[in-house]
Amino acid sequence: MVEAIPNFRESALFTPAEKAALRLADAMAGDHKQAPYDEIFAELQKYYSEEQIVALGWKTGIWLGYGRLVHALDVPAVGASCAIPVKTASG
Repeated sequence: MVEAIPNFRESALFTPAEKAALRLADAMAGDHKQAPYDEIFAELQKYYSEEQIVALGWKTGIWLGYGRLVHALDVPAVGASCAIPVKTASG
């Protein structure tokens, strides 16, 4: 299913509600200043409450930011830059 995401609009694997959520994520990830948010939110409102739309946007923003940070730090694997040192009894 992940392989179908780039063509989500044409894919039969996603419901209309999922396609609306993916459209929001796509707009936020791309040229977000030019995105037709009025259209996007009108479509989202067919399937989601305002609270759910805010949650979708919030979670999308977090994941986009996380992905950009990982890229900026050139982290080869998730968690690779966040090793937690193990404390021993002596120190």
